[in-house]
Amino acid sequence: FNVSTNPHVRSKDTTQTIMRDVLIALAPASIFGIYNFGVQALIRIIVGIAVCMASEAVYEYFMHKKITVMDLSAAVTGLLIALNIPSTLNIGFEIVGCVFAIIIVKQLFGGIGQNFMNPALGARCFLLISFAGIMTDFSYKGFGGSFDATTSATPLAALKAGEAVNLKAMFLGNTAGTIGETSAILLILGGIYLIAKKIISWRIPVCYIVTLGIFVLLFGGHGFDMTYLAEQLCGGGLMLGAFFMATDYVTSPITPKGQLIFGILLGILTGIFRLFGGSAEGVSYAIIFCNLLVPLIEKVTTPTAFGKGGKK
Repeated sequence: FNVSTNPHVRSKDTTQTIMRDVLIALAPASIFGIYNFGVQALIRIIVGIAVCMASEAVYEYFMHKKITVMDLSAAVTGLLIALNIPSTLNIGFEIVGCVFAIIIVKQLFGGIGQNFMNPALGARCFLLISFAGIMTDFSYKGFGGSFDATTSATPLAALKAGEAVNLKAMFLGNTAGTIGETSAILLILGGIYLIAKKIISWRIPVCYIVTLGIFVLLFGGHGFDMTYLAEQLCGGGLMLGAFFMATDYVTSPITPKGQLIFGILLGILTGIFRLFGGSAEGVSYAIIFCNLLVPLIEKVTTPTAFGKGGKK
């Protein structure tokens, strides 16, 4: 018998059931991405999931570790990588990103629960740095496409350049961007599903979005223009990042106060990157940078154990 000191916390949740719920929550945005960008998006989603699961299985086999692909964490990573790339990205580059995420970011640091940054975002940033031109070359031609397959700027890039954007299209998703980031409404619905199932806490995504909104109103140069605010919130990878990547168990704080601080920092950094940086986007780098701050955040927000002293 394994005997431990009470209290004991029991839960029917496993890594597999949690990851299954994440896949379910991402399904609407994934299906819309296929509708929006066509068969190219479907191929990249299949490749992303397959390569990540295969990379994990092969690495663990040769390292004589327990094969853990059935916990579905690699499948979630593969899907998130696919949703974070343009539908026109060369599949070879996608494969490189998937292998980098699983082998370098995840497995070399000990596997699930040990990685210091979100593997999918690590892969996205690696691809952005390595293949900047290709990763920002967006085309749009889906089953329900409304304009042809020509290079198109994302709404955020157009917004940063002072051009008019279609807020309705940004909210619904009929616009250029990465495969899974375009439909704000479907990502929000997926996030609500995860919160309702208690898979994630509301603290990080809500603090993240609200803080970015306040930052945009104060420093966006448009005053209290609610339309501009809505365009900033619906554009880019904010909703995908806030609900599905910033809330990653391994790379986000576990303390309630820490989650609030984490979300606020994410909002501030994203606002700085978007409004004052060279790129129109900033979600990926903001999350990765804050991932590195998690140990420090948890150090100052972990409550003192009962009976172990206190404030003097």
